[in-house]
Amino acid sequence: MKLIFDRTEKYQPDPFIFEDEGKFYIYVTNNGEPNGVEAYSADSLLGPYRYEGAVTAFKDATDYWAPAVIKIDGVYYMYVSCVKGDKFEHMHVAKAESPLGPFTDEKMLYDRFSIDAHMVKTEAGLFLFYAENNTDCANGRIGTRVFVDRFLDPYTPANEPRELITPDFDEEIFTPSYREDNPWHTVEGPFYFREGEYQYLMYSGGCFQDETYHVGYAVAKSDEEDLTKVNFVKHTNGDRFAPVLIKNEYEEGTGHHSVIKHEGKYYAIYHARDYMYRENGLIEARDARICRLHVADGIITAERYKDKI
Repeated sequence: MKLIFDRTEKYQPDPFIFEDEGKFYIYVTNNGEPNGVEAYSADSLLGPYRYEGAVTAFKDATDYWAPAVIKIDGVYYMYVSCVKGDKFEHMHVAKAESPLGPFTDEKMLYDRFSIDAHMVKTEAGLFLFYAENNTDCANGRIGTRVFVDRFLDPYTPANEPRELITPDFDEEIFTPSYREDNPWHTVEGPFYFREGEYQYLMYSGGCFQDETYHVGYAVAKSDEEDLTKVNFVKHTNGDRFAPVLIKNEYEEGTGHHSVIKHEGKYYAIYHARDYMYRENGLIEARDARICRLHVADGIITAERYKDKI
């Protein structure tokens, strides 16, 4: 189901939902004007969401991808990739006194392509899940994959990243026509949460332009608090491709999501587009949608409807 937004002419790619003091905030990718991460706010989970404009104030930056926010000791930290000079989509962190910013004092975290952050705090400290490239792969499927790195404080990575989720399927190829001799794969958009005895790491796979773009997950039955030590196993169906979200009869390009637990129930906030947009050539038309997730005993399933939860 589509979420309700007051700016219907805008799209909401890579939506990250954040709840704070009874209000809901959604942050989205922005490659245009106004320059900066765009945000929306609402008094209820389903909206309507009010457009709040750009909430970042970075210097000499453009093309903000996949923002994520965490509140630590009363301070709001945003992790987001952006372009600065010849630094194409390098991960940055910035802070603010409000969930609507302005997020300032930005710092580049990694001097390489690094995207799709999700910062998590456990009893063992801070851990950043994100995606970067790897061309030295044992299974021969080169491309982008999910990593985790421990942080010494919100601004300081330990710089000891561990690879967690790798591509295994043709459905994770970043468009079939790209580098056909040695296809590039993409596993990105990580989102971590814990329920009961299990830890879950969800992700997106493939290319957002393709019908095979999807959300999958990996799982570990573990009480380990140091998330760099958790061994996640990708969910499959007998070693076969088994996504949680993928195209259905009314939407495609289902991917890059975040998860919220509200009133005891799990929901995925993800982007997708109606098939009409492909027919009109507007494959960038990704708007935020919501569906119920059922999480139990290491298994995640999605309950999706076109016009209801």
